Amino acid sequence: MRLYSFLLFFALIGGTISFAQSKKSANPPAQGFDLAGSDPKAVLLADQVMQAMGGRKAWDNTHMVAWNFFGVRKLVWDKWSGDVRVDNLRDDQTIILNINNDKGKVFRGGKELTDPDSVAKYVKQGKGAWINDSYWLFMPFKLKDSGVTLKYLNEDNTKEGKPADVIQMTFKNVGNTPDNKYKIWIDKQSHLVTQWAHYPKYTDEQPRFTLPWADYQQHGGILLSGERGERDITDIMVFTGLPGEVFSEFTRTDLSRYPQAK
Repeated sequence: MRLYSFLLFFALIGGTISFAQSKKSANPPAQGFDLAGSDPKAVLLADQVMQAMGGRKAWDNTHMVAWNFFGVRKLVWDKWSGDVRVDNLRDDQTIILNINNDKGKVFRGGKELTDPDSVAKYVKQGKGAWINDSYWLFMPFKLKDSGVTLKYLNEDNTKEGKPADVIQMTFKNVGNTPDNKYKIWIDKQSHLVTQWAHYPKYTDEQPRFTLPWADYQQHGGILLSGERGERDITDIMVFTGLPGEVFSEFTRTDLSRYPQAK
């Protein structure tokens, strides 16, 4: 803990943290995180966010998460295996895939698809849905992901009038939308993300939207926020395990029947 405290202090006074040193921290960056191009103060704030959300160990120990994305899709993600289930709530489409190997199967139009090209098409679609929908829920845990660069911008109030530190997040050759840019407001007292702004292009001067991150709730060992202004992420559940058929059978299971992580 003394070493970690020293590293945080060193960052505050503008020192440079080497990758080797940062690997000893309580929240080491992912391989490929742009540590050299990121501001030390922004990195420090990212570490404070992780701690406020429950800590890196609690995030790594979180096994399975389910959520309802704006009433459009229900997703279940096994963080450890990479298995994902995506149920489209507007029709009978269900995609079960593994995000690590891009293998999966598809139920659509009342039957399982067997044509390899069709399966590949919809599995790719399902992975894209997971990338988008999970980011809306888990972004604060991903501030030091591979390809991310963090810059400290300024102090500013959120739309709710709460004082915050604002950081910028950009990407290098990762994800489906690497040209995106985000501004993220981090509350000065709670160290939680309380607002974000999304820019489709790094060069955009005006955001596509600016929305709150509110109504944090405890789920297992971590905090998660579902309120995004006019639309909410609902039915958030964290599990230590689920029956295998969740990731093998197309029949939709009522997950509320199973005990959630404490």
